[in-house]
Amino acid sequence: MAVTATPPAIRPPTAPSRTGAAAVTAALVLLVAALAVVDITQGTAAVGAGEVLKALTGRADAADASVVIASRLPRMTAGLLVGALLGMAGTALQTVSRNVLASPDTLAVNAGSYMALGLVAVTGVPLPLLASSGVAFVGGLAAAAVVLGLSGLGTGTVRLVLAGSALALGLTAVTEALLLLFPQETQGLYRWNQGSIAQNGFDGVLQVAPLGVLGLLGLLLVARRVDALALGDDAARGLGVPVRATRVTAVVLATLLSAAAVTLAGPIGFVGLCAPALVRALARRFRGFVRARANLPVTALTGAALVLGSDVLLRALVPTDLAVAVPTGVVTSLVGAVFLIVMATRLKDTAAAAAPDRLRIRSRAVFLTTTVVLVAVFVGVTIAAVLLGDSKLLLGDVVNWAQGRAGRTVGFVLDTRVPRVLAALLAGAALALAGTLVQAVTRNPLAEPGVLGVSGGAALGAVLLVTTVPSAGSWGVAGAAFVGAAISSVVVFGLAARGGFRQNRLVLVGIGVATGTTALVSLLIVLTDPFNAAKALTWLSGSTYGRSLSDVAPLAAVLAVGVAVAALRRVELDLVSLDEDTPRLLGLGLARGRLGFLLLSVLLSATAVAAAGTIGFVGLVAPHAARALVGRRHARVVPVAVLLGAVLVCTADLLGRTVIAPAQLGAGLMTAVIGTPYFLHLLVRSRR
Repeated sequence: MAVTATPPAIRPPTAPSRTGAAAVTAALVLLVAALAVVDITQGTAAVGAGEVLKALTGRADAADASVVIASRLPRMTAGLLVGALLGMAGTALQTVSRNVLASPDTLAVNAGSYMALGLVAVTGVPLPLLASSGVAFVGGLAAAAVVLGLSGLGTGTVRLVLAGSALALGLTAVTEALLLLFPQETQGLYRWNQGSIAQNGFDGVLQVAPLGVLGLLGLLLVARRVDALALGDDAARGLGVPVRATRVTAVVLATLLSAAAVTLAGPIGFVGLCAPALVRALARRFRGFVRARANLPVTALTGAALVLGSDVLLRALVPTDLAVAVPTGVVTSLVGAVFLIVMATRLKDTAAAAAPDRLRIRSRAVFLTTTVVLVAVFVGVTIAAVLLGDSKLLLGDVVNWAQGRAGRTVGFVLDTRVPRVLAALLAGAALALAGTLVQAVTRNPLAEPGVLGVSGGAALGAVLLVTTVPSAGSWGVAGAAFVGAAISSVVVFGLAARGGFRQNRLVLVGIGVATGTTALVSLLIVLTDPFNAAKALTWLSGSTYGRSLSDVAPLAAVLAVGVAVAALRRVELDLVSLDEDTPRLLGLGLARGRLGFLLLSVLLSATAVAAAGTIGFVGLVAPHAARALVGRRHARVVPVAVLLGAVLVCTADLLGRTVIAPAQLGAGLMTAVIGTPYFLHLLVRSRR
């Protein structure tokens, strides 16, 4: 898979002109200062600019002075510091990796820090702020090392962001499992993960600031070597620069900056991606910003302007009483999601949308044997899921229940357990079929409803309806999920369709949409009472808890239609998955057929999300495993993938509610733990 991404616009460090650079820097300083002044005057208390001035000069009354000194000034200072730290971290990561998509978010640094802090939190051992920063640093550095090791340094490919996003999903799933299992020990960690610059005094800022200064000084010391890396590895070695040591040093320093920012304010998303990109645009016109020593301070100013600007914009557009509850990181994540989508559409992607390998044909005996084995496994898993749980039953209990002769206790258990089992089976089958259709139509082995943002759009639609209309029924939730999934899929497939669904552009746009929908879901969770954080985490983790037969009915109907359509149009699926020309030569309407299959996959994903929450990677793993077992003919892939998806989700749901009973984990968390390594394996294999 040959993929290239436009490297950062860094010119050779040969006496760049400083014309206009000083004026631009001065303008940035004035902008940051203006935003800081406005940010101080915003808040719930009626303390305006006059009262702020009096408080700063010691002439205000005690109440106003307390608001300004203890809350607003620390918040503003934290915004300045966090933005500067993330901006410099993003610049360092993008320069040493020569990848415009590198940032603390896309390298899973924030997710690694989040999981490390979650692991420490469950122990119940309180840590001082600097110790927490050390824990976040270790977790973030480990995650960055994994991503950079898998994607390769200096390659300039979008594989880095794919690996980082997949690893972030897996790490976040583990952390959310900790939040559900240890609600008391991890209280407040979910809200912290949304990123907020709100502070209670200057203690945190004063403790973290030295780490930021240390990271900045370290980057300035290696700035000349970093500039040399922009010329290429061979040129840098020719200049006597130790390439590997310089990269490792820069990554460690960038992780230190990110960890300091995360410790102070939680993950403030995508500042490390957007700020360096804006400065690169300036560097094309003002060559004084080309060198790292000039670039780092300007990027720090730009990052500070982004964070403070997001905070000011939030408080200007949202009512004051609600703005207090909305984390700043939600706003920056929304901005970053849009930015990532725009970047993805502009990146040069030479990975053609071609079939990953030839149309292998297995023998009929292999297909029949595989199907028989899977059916037996399907039956066995279904029986185990019905019998096992917090209360263990016998087959005789199930027979009596089916005949209406079960006791009250057994009846209650099966009345609640059977719909859960059906929801898991049907959701797994629907997601597997949706993934099969999407991978065939786009000819992209990395395509999957969760990765492409379709599941995120469905989750947003369902959460939006539940938070605004708590009495909504199953069909209403399914309809809302479909609308959300349809909107997100129009954005993803519409933007990626240019050039024939280039492999990595499609996935990158999908990741951007998924990020945006996740931020909006977090916003709804924070702002609304009917859908509190615990309930939202349970549902978003892919839990089948509390499902009824009426919840499963829409999914069963849509899955039946989907299987029938896939069976009837199996030959067309084979042809569409080959290339662009073969279907046209045979007189098939490629655009119309592609649209129909995509629409069906969106419908399947939406109803699966409405019935069982967000369950990731099933649409990736099941189709791949099916093709490996029975070849690429969809007459055989579809039934095998459907069975595999049903077995995978039902097994994940069974393990989630039995291994640590009476506590439970959602099936989506279990599948993420399985799917993340598989996704990373596919990236490594494609790299080879």
